[in-house]
Amino acid sequence: MSQRLHLVFGGELTDTQSTQFRDAENIHIVGIFPNYETAYNAWKAEAQRTVDSAHTRYFIAHLHRLRDEETEASPTEELDVQG
Repeated sequence: MSQRLHLVFGGELTDTQSTQFRDAENIHIVGIFPNYETAYNAWKAEAQRTVDSAHTRYFIAHLHRLRDEETEASPTEELDVQG
């Protein structure tokens, strides 16, 4: 079974109906987790901790979906990243 990594992150949004961060340089990275269950628990803890801030939201990103080793090329392969 392949590892299914999940990223939990969040911060203050520009609007409660948006997913655009007010300050993208200060996004809170909670962590990367080895499965959805632990990511969900971390997400829930941060969401509950910030419940009084209407503009603060946390998200779970499914990192394992960004690159699928089973296929010849994933969509991320097409990015021209200079590094």
